Amino acid sequence: MRLRPAPVVAVAGIALLALAVPLLPLDNPTRMDIAHRLAGPSAAHWLGQDEYGRDVLTRLLWGARVSLSVAAASSGIACLLGILLGLMGGFLRGIVEVLTVRSMDVVLCFPPLLLALLVVTLLGPGAGTLIPVLAVLYLPGFVRVVYAGVLTVRSQDYVEAVRALGAGPVRIMGRTILPNIAGPVLVQFSLAAASAVVLESGLSFLGLGVVPPAPSWGLMIGAARSTMTQSPLLLLWPCAALTLTILAMNALCDALRDAVDPHGVPPRRRGAVRLPALLPGLVPDRGSALELRNLTVAIDTPRGPIHPVRDVSLRVAPGETLAVVGESGSGKSLTGLAVLGLLPPVARIEQGAAFVEGREVLRLPEPARRSLRGGAMAMIFQDPLSSLNPVHRIGDQIAEGLTAHARTRQSAHRLRQRVVDLLTRVGIPDPAARARAYPHELSGGMRQRAMIAMAIANDPRVLIADEPTTALDVTIQAQVLTLLGDLRRERGMGVVFITHSLPVVAEIADRVAVMYAGEIVEQGPAATVFARPLHPYTSALLASAPREDGGLPDGIPGTVPLPHELPPGCAFAPRCRHRIPACDAQRPALVEAGEDHTSRCLRWRELA
Repeated sequence: MRLRPAPVVAVAGIALLALAVPLLPLDNPTRMDIAHRLAGPSAAHWLGQDEYGRDVLTRLLWGARVSLSVAAASSGIACLLGILLGLMGGFLRGIVEVLTVRSMDVVLCFPPLLLALLVVTLLGPGAGTLIPVLAVLYLPGFVRVVYAGVLTVRSQDYVEAVRALGAGPVRIMGRTILPNIAGPVLVQFSLAAASAVVLESGLSFLGLGVVPPAPSWGLMIGAARSTMTQSPLLLLWPCAALTLTILAMNALCDALRDAVDPHGVPPRRRGAVRLPALLPGLVPDRGSALELRNLTVAIDTPRGPIHPVRDVSLRVAPGETLAVVGESGSGKSLTGLAVLGLLPPVARIEQGAAFVEGREVLRLPEPARRSLRGGAMAMIFQDPLSSLNPVHRIGDQIAEGLTAHARTRQSAHRLRQRVVDLLTRVGIPDPAARARAYPHELSGGMRQRAMIAMAIANDPRVLIADEPTTALDVTIQAQVLTLLGDLRRERGMGVVFITHSLPVVAEIADRVAVMYAGEIVEQGPAATVFARPLHPYTSALLASAPREDGGLPDGIPGTVPLPHELPPGCAFAPRCRHRIPACDAQRPALVEAGEDHTSRCLRWRELA
C-alpha cells in the first residue's frame, strides 16, 4: 500500500530544515543585543528578539536541530538495541528470553519522567546525558514490539522451511523474521521519536535537559514564561513549532501504520458512489421489492482490476424468497453487501443499479443509504456470535437499531417493551430476561434469533440472509427457516437467502439464482430448476447434495477459479463433463431458456 505523501513531506521538510540550519544566513543564536531586548518582529528579526536580544527565528531553527537530533539519536539507539534483544529473546527463548525480555519489565516499573529526572539529576544535564537516558526509557517498548512479532512469525511455515534448508539462527532472524516484523518496528520508531521531542522539551523547560545558552524549544518556553505579559509572542513561537512538529510526526505514525499493515485498506470514500449515470429510459419494476441490474464489483490490484461479481441481475417480489446458491467464492455475499453499501473498502461498484421498491440505492450519498440500512433494507449475517457486540446486552443492541430509525424520541419503557415484543415474535423464551443477557449467555440458535429480531425491528421491505443457518444443527436450522418463512408471509418482505445448501433451497425458496465465479449461470422458479436444471453446474450441485437413500453424493472436481484466473470462455468449462471446444472460445450469454428460466450454457437445449 502506498504511503500518504502529506505527513512524509511535512516531517521530511522539518528534518531537512534542521539539517540545513548551519548553511542558512542566520545570526549567531547566542549573540545578545540587550539594547533591543523583547523587541517585536521587524525586517531584520522576523519573529522578534528574546529577553537577551537574541534573534527568535535563529534560536527556533537551531532549537529544532537540537530537539530532533536528541530525538533521532535516542530513538535510533533504542530501536537497534530493541531489535537485537527482542529477536534473541523471541527466537532463542529459554534463559536468553529471561535476560533480554523479562529484564525490560524492571525498567517499565519506573515512571518514565521520574526515571529521567533521577538520572539527569545524578549525572547532570546536557544532550550527552539526555540521549542515553531517553534510549533506556524507550528500549522496553521496542523490545516488546519485536518480541511479540517474533512469537507470531516464528511458527509460520516459511520459517520452518528456511530452517529445513539448514539456515542458522542468525540468518533466520535477520533475513526471514526481521523483514516480516519491520512494519510495527517502524511505527514504534516514529512514536518514540515524537515522544522524545516532547520529553526533551519538558526536561529542558525544567532546566534538566539542554544546557543554556544552547537553543532548545523547552528552554525558549521556560524563558518566555517570565516575560509573557510583556511579549506574549515569545511564548507562541516555540509552542507552535513544538505543536506542529508533534502533529506532523503523529500523522506520519498513522500513515506508516496504514502503509505497513498487510491487511490494511484505504479509507472508505464518503458521499455518493461514483457510478455511470443511469441509462435514459431505464424504468424500475414497481412491483419488485428488490431489483438488481447488471451489478459488477471490482477490486483494484497491482496487476489491474479483478471482478469478483460480474453483470449480476436479480429480482425479488414482495413476500417472495429468492435463494442465491453457489460454492464459496462465487460472489454471493459480495452481491448482498453491495446492495446495502457495505462492501469492503478495497472493493467498489463498477457498474449496475439496484432498486428497492422503485428507488435506486447504489447512487445515493452515504447518509441516505445509512437511513435505508436497518430500515427498508436489512441483513442477517452468517455468524451471530461475531456479529453481536460481546460487551452490550442483547436488548440494548436491538434498541439501538430502533432508536437509529425512530422519527420521534421514545421512552425507555416503550423501547424495552418493543424489544421484548420482537424477541417474543422470533420465539425466544423468557424474552424479558434474554433482553438483559449478553451474547455469550445465549445458545447459537438463540443468538441467531436475536439477529433476526434486530433485522426485522423496523419492518424492512428487503431482507438479505447470508447463510444464517450454517453454524446451527439440523433441528435449529429447521426452526430458523420456519421463522423466516412466517415473517416473510406476515410482513410481505422480499427475502434474498444466500446459501450453498440445496436442501435448504428446496424447503424455502420460490425462485433460485445459481452463481458461479461471480456471475449468474442459471435462474428460475425453484421447482423448475430442481426438476429440469439447464446448466451443468446446477446439475453438479444437485448431484453433490446428500441423497435420501443414503447413497454417496457425487463431488464436483476442481475448484472455483480465482477472479484473476478466469478462463477465456465459460468459467465452468474446466470442471464440466459436457465441455466442447466452443466452451473455451467464448463466454456464454445468459439466455431465456423457458418461462422465467435463464441459463448461461451453450448446450442448454441438450441438457433439457
